[in-house]
Amino acid sequence: MGAVSATADVVVALFSLIMAVAAPLFDSQVVLPRDLYPAPLVDIHRWFAVAFGHYLVADPPPFFLGLVWLDLALLWPVCVANLYGILARRRWSATTSLMAGVYMLTYLSAILGDMLGSGKATLRLLQLYVPFIVVAVIAVLRGLCSWSAPLAAATSVASSAQKKKA
Repeated sequence: MGAVSATADVVVALFSLIMAVAAPLFDSQVVLPRDLYPAPLVDIHRWFAVAFGHYLVADPPPFFLGLVWLDLALLWPVCVANLYGILARRRWSATTSLMAGVYMLTYLSAILGDMLGSGKATLRLLQLYVPFIVVAVIAVLRGLCSWSAPLAAATSVASSAQKKKA
């Protein structure tokens, strides 16, 4: 079980690192003026939209703009905290993992709903989001399964304290 937990930690930490970097540098270009960014970042963003046929990034509808603002306001700080929590081995990182995973699944359901419903998504674009779904599920499971270890540790500490009193 330790190897599975360590693998989940690595996967969720990498996801959090990617989101901590990508949200302010790339995702924010959807909602903020492009002249705020260096030309190479704008070029990468444009290349991404063309290379993957990402019509939501190229011409964002209002619902997508709202999702990006939520990304910046909610997911980005949670991912920064999650990355720190995992690397520093903080017990609360289970909570931030759960928050990030549930948010990503909700976010992806809206995006994939539009992509599949509109018929505009290319196979390459859909394949881009599959790893994010997998990582979001891993983050949720990490958050849910990590609760048992702190609870067991707290229970054993409490029972040890009771034995010492007796």
